[in-house]
Amino acid sequence: MENLLLSGYQMQDLHLKNRIIMAPLTRGRADNNANKPTKLMAEYYKQRASAGLIISEGSQVSLMGVGYANTPGIYTKDHVEGWKLITRAVHEEGGKIFIQLWHVGRLSHPYFLDGNQPIAPSAININQTVRTPDGEKSSVTPKEMTMSDIKEVIHEFSMAASNAVEAGFDGVEIHSSNGYLLHQFFAPCSNNRTDEYGGSIENRGRILFDIIEAMREYIPENRIGVRLNPSSHFYHGMTIDKETIPTFDHIIGKLNNYNIAYLHLSEPFTDVKDIPYSEPNIAERYRKIYKGTLMINRGFTAESGNEIIKDNIADLVSFGIPFIANPDFVSRISHNIPLATADKKTYYTPGAKGYTDYPPFNNKG
Repeated sequence: MENLLLSGYQMQDLHLKNRIIMAPLTRGRADNNANKPTKLMAEYYKQRASAGLIISEGSQVSLMGVGYANTPGIYTKDHVEGWKLITRAVHEEGGKIFIQLWHVGRLSHPYFLDGNQPIAPSAININQTVRTPDGEKSSVTPKEMTMSDIKEVIHEFSMAASNAVEAGFDGVEIHSSNGYLLHQFFAPCSNNRTDEYGGSIENRGRILFDIIEAMREYIPENRIGVRLNPSSHFYHGMTIDKETIPTFDHIIGKLNNYNIAYLHLSEPFTDVKDIPYSEPNIAERYRKIYKGTLMINRGFTAESGNEIIKDNIADLVSFGIPFIANPDFVSRISHNIPLATADKKTYYTPGAKGYTDYPPFNNKG
């Protein structure tokens, strides 16, 4: 059977050489005081440039957006210069790359924020532990964002998009998923505001569209992607309730009014079929609602990903973990070569081990 994952795809004005997308993967290799992208990171992304599109690891739009050790930023000139190494390396290999723009909100900790409280839509503690280089720490109650704080975050995302253009990225992905700041605005469990950014479904979704509007001054709308995880439950403090799916129906329906590059959806991370008000089949539901390019993610194999394309449930399939140990993932699919297994112990550790030292199949003895 023909593998449609290997077919080209026209995504707005960008031609992708295949429909295999490298999903964002936090790897913790920006291990310097500035959290600046490095030459080692450039080698890592270069090795994987055969993907139709690479979406970079999440990159914080400000210091207040940091929530994990050694994650790269995109808010200083140093960051821009570091990312130039990466975009240049990917483009020299004929690849394309978007950067994922990230703010973790209440999932951060004063450890990462020079002693400051994390910020969030409302002062609601997730009551979970936060992983830091000094060990696990208890989460803290975040500072409820003022209207000025919200406007500042919108500005930070737009400036990050401007920096991404300067750094040579082909586009940006807004990380509004997985319990991070923008997702926190969408959900009643993390947003009990009563102003224009809370209360109603429309108000809770407003910040995403304000960010897109602000970004359009610095990057073409058709170079902006959006990441959402509608049925996230008990992950990073998110819980499904009766307004969850109607909220995402509203957001995704409204995205049809924008000429964005793609909508990147996650299938549920956990089994939600018995959770009241949940939607276990995300791509199938939103294929009927969203009119643009749809990308789907969550543990696909080459076979199941191909079925998704064949059945017209999505246009593009993003793969995460397979790209860690298989820099030649596209070639392995093309030639039906077994996949190598990644070493989980080196997912987030500094250095080349478990990062750039996975050989392509044809280099093995």
